[in-house]
Amino acid sequence: MSGAVIIGAGPGIGQAVARRFAAAGLPVALIARSEPTLRAAADAVGAGGVPVVTVQADSTDRAGLDAALDTVVGKHGVPDVAVYNAALVRADSLGELSVQGHLEAWAVNVVGALNAAAHLAPAMAARRSGTFLITGGMPEPKPQYVSLSLGKAGVRTLVALLHQQYGGSGVHVASITVDGPIAPGTDFDPDDIAEHYWRLHTQPPHLWDHEVLHAGRSR
Repeated sequence: MSGAVIIGAGPGIGQAVARRFAAAGLPVALIARSEPTLRAAADAVGAGGVPVVTVQADSTDRAGLDAALDTVVGKHGVPDVAVYNAALVRADSLGELSVQGHLEAWAVNVVGALNAAAHLAPAMAARRSGTFLITGGMPEPKPQYVSLSLGKAGVRTLVALLHQQYGGSGVHVASITVDGPIAPGTDFDPDDIAEHYWRLHTQPPHLWDHEVLHAGRSR
């Protein structure tokens, strides 16, 4: 039995995407750094009545993330869709962060997604089907968000690289670029944003998009 795995299953987009896939009947696996986050996410998804697996792992710890993904595959099989939603969002200007600070941001925003894809995409390709989605942002770089701007540019490049390697084997790789603050009841309601993830997952190959922009109705 396959399903959806959400890496970075915190409140907001992570939980909303998990609920959306659960509403379609897919078993859901949730990965997050903290046990309270996982409990809240499982509670949010559990009402859908689908099997839910929770695994605690830090996306910047490759061995830990690999082990978490192995647990998920052992429970539900190779996922139909994997969503990388982990991110380090903070304001920082040019020259403000140390080298270590930039490495920490890059590790969450880009390398964690790369490692998750490296672990799951080959098995999806062997099956000739699968979707790997990454939550993006910053459609335009902003000098007050330097590390995030660099990270989201890296996400676009990673999507292109993964498509080049696995797209021909039936793996749909895409990012969802969110250009605003997430808040229920606004133009950036997480439940509205979650619909992009479902649409990308269900697109036929000849219509595949590789980036979708959610900019809000007022833009």
